[in-house]
Amino acid sequence: MIPHVFGVAVTAAAGSGNYVDVDIPWWGWEMLVGTIAIALLVDLLVFHRKAHVVQIREAAIESAVWVGLGLAFTGVIAWMFAGQGEGGSAAVEYLSAYLIEKSLSVDNVFVWAVVFSHFAVPRQYQHRTLFWGIFGALIMRFIFILVGTAVINRFKILLLVFGVFLVYTGWKIVSGKDEESDPNNSKTMRLFRRFIPSIDHYDGQKMITKIDGKRFATPLLAVLVIVEVTDVIFAVDSVPAVLAVSREQFIVFASNAWAILGLRALYFLLADMRERFVYMPQTISSLLIYVGIKMMLAWRSIHIPVALSLVIIILFLTTGVVASIVANRRKGRDLKPN
Repeated sequence: MIPHVFGVAVTAAAGSGNYVDVDIPWWGWEMLVGTIAIALLVDLLVFHRKAHVVQIREAAIESAVWVGLGLAFTGVIAWMFAGQGEGGSAAVEYLSAYLIEKSLSVDNVFVWAVVFSHFAVPRQYQHRTLFWGIFGALIMRFIFILVGTAVINRFKILLLVFGVFLVYTGWKIVSGKDEESDPNNSKTMRLFRRFIPSIDHYDGQKMITKIDGKRFATPLLAVLVIVEVTDVIFAVDSVPAVLAVSREQFIVFASNAWAILGLRALYFLLADMRERFVYMPQTISSLLIYVGIKMMLAWRSIHIPVALSLVIIILFLTTGVVASIVANRRKGRDLKPN
């Protein structure tokens, strides 16, 4: 199957009988990209046209809307491929991939919180920075997914490589060996300051400002660069994890796109609540180890049904949330933000 993106052929898509192998309608990619573009424009030009501090209630409503859109696209997937007899299977693959990406993205949200706190980014400027961060992430994920599916379908041994990598990453998280570093002293920031003239104060939402006729990068541009770099790092984990449940480029990208589109609202909702999600590291670790094992088994042509994977993923997520709620109630607190 060779999907077309705006009329351009993309090689090496799905190819295993254990995953859906569908023909994307000629309007499929255009519809997906167009819907995403409209959603982003409405978010930027209507709801966040002016810089303001995003309050908890606003973030909760926006998170619910983005999650609703992501889940609703399951129906779109089912409808698109119903005529090919793959509607149900495609929907299960999409939903599994969406839940994996959404859960793994929670750690990304907490890393943003650390970065914003470290650089003392005013809260009213954080949304615009994350908007461009998400925009860049969509482009990078698209490239990663096209390359990832093509390479895996051509070199099956990479299933074993990715599987081992995911298991190792999951072990690092649960063993506490995945500690955060100081973003200000990262290699990214050292390179940034070496090659880009910068100032150490903010100028509204500007990422580049003029002083005495010369252009300088503000701290917001530095923060944006770190946000993009962290997404690349997280994509190295999450894209192979999603490829464990689907090899169809359209489904994988759609699940990634809808999962990360809602991360800005999720950030404002959860940024100050990391310590209350007591068992989130264990949940994320379990997911990574599970999909890593699933990939290694696939290398040996042993395939866990996608429907069973969906049940297992939901079980991990539910267990993590319920365990966190119970632990917090014992300590006399809940998962509601302050």
